[in-house]
Amino acid sequence: MATSDQGIRGFYLVLTTIKDELLSNPSIKTCTFGDITDIDLQKQTIFPLAHIIIDGATNTEKTLQFSFTVLTMEQIDTNNQFVDDVFDGNTNTQDILNTQLAVSNRLVSRLRIGALSQTGYQLVGDPTCEPFFDRFENILAGWATTFTVQIINDINVC
Repeated sequence: MATSDQGIRGFYLVLTTIKDELLSNPSIKTCTFGDITDIDLQKQTIFPLAHIIIDGATNTEKTLQFSFTVLTMEQIDTNNQFVDDVFDGNTNTQDILNTQLAVSNRLVSRLRIGALSQTGYQLVGDPTCEPFFDRFENILAGWATTFTVQIINDINVC
């Protein structure tokens, strides 16, 4: 929840709020943070996974703006049986894309007009979502959602 002294603790507050929101979604089991290379690819992660990357921060006179990319992903399962339907194929990729886009949509909606926006977190602009397929060693699919969150910069300058 956004409180006073956000300027001092702003990054922690925003990061923890995003993490908690992602983990409250039943379609996410694990949430990690860091560089893209920090994602656990040793087949020890419990999927579906959300991974938060900080892209930068902008310090304005009265606000702090944090730019994030959140990856929401799941392992692709392949059915080894012959499949006639070349559109759907023999994987669950379309199911993953549908489910993980819903995770991103829920996060963005709560930042835009939901509970998170009512506690002082404001979405800046329109987020973008880019799908990815067969990524990383674990053969994952999902979405990379990029967005900016703004909070009040109430740091005491005296």
